[in-house]
Amino acid sequence: MRNATQRALEIAEEKFIAGSGPGGQNVNKVASSVQLRVDVFAIGLTPGAYHRLQDLAGSKLTKSGELILTASEYRTQAENRDAARKRLANLIDDALTPPKARKKSRLNRVGKTQRLKAKKVRGTVKANRGKVDW
Repeated sequence: MRNATQRALEIAEEKFIAGSGPGGQNVNKVASSVQLRVDVFAIGLTPGAYHRLQDLAGSKLTKSGELILTASEYRTQAENRDAARKRLANLIDDALTPPKARKKSRLNRVGKTQRLKAKKVRGTVKANRGKVDW
């Protein structure tokens, strides 16, 4: 079976756009920023992974199910392409990793009695407040 991350990288559409970062006069001539677009439904994620991806992606995920990532940190197209692809892979890997199940903590008998004793002391402090006879 194919890996979902590999599938996403295969179907991703790249579009190069003019960047606004460093690069001097070169930034006006070369479209070095990359915009990566992936149809999330074509990846074939499980419902749980899709919902985790929704939470992780936030506004980068459109209502039509298209994930849009833009990379413009570097001066060259190749570096920005690699950065965008790496970001996409990390996002999908994080979505595929289910959250760790929380184990219910259990208090032992000594801890329970100490907690109840502390509550009782606190209750008596509060009960004795405000009863002033002049």
